[in-house]
Amino acid sequence: MNKMKEKIQKKERRAKRTRKKLKAKTKRNFRLSVFRSNKHIYLQLVDLSSGKTLFGVSDLSLDKIAQSKNIEFPQVDLQGKKAQAFKVGFLAAKLALERKIDKVSFDKGPYKYHGLVKAAAEGARKGGLIF
Repeated sequence: MNKMKEKIQKKERRAKRTRKKLKAKTKRNFRLSVFRSNKHIYLQLVDLSSGKTLFGVSDLSLDKIAQSKNIEFPQVDLQGKKAQAFKVGFLAAKLALERKIDKVSFDKGPYKYHGLVKAAAEGARKGGLIF
C-alpha cells in the first residue's frame, strides 16, 4: 500500500511541476490538458481565469461529436491508439476554434511528451491550435 501511495504522490508532483512551468512561461488564458489511461485518452480545455472546463473530448466520444459537427479527419500515417489520439487532438482543436480560441498552453500533466500525448498534440496543431 505504501508503494502505491508514493507512486501517486510522485505523479502529482510531476503534474504540479508541469503546470508551474506553464504558468511561469506563458500568459495564455487557456490550457489544453491531457489525461491518458491504459485504454483511452482524454483532452479538456480549461479556462485559467475562471478555472472551469469549457469542453472535454475523448476517444470514446470521438465519432459522435465528429458526426454532429461534420468534421472530416485528415489522413495520417499512424495506426491504432496513436491514430485515435491524433483524431482526439484534431477534434479538440476544431471545437476550440469554434469558440474563437486559437492559442492555448499544452498541459501534458505527469506524462512524457511521447507516444499518445505527442500524437494528441500533433493533432491539435494540425487542427489549428497554437502552443
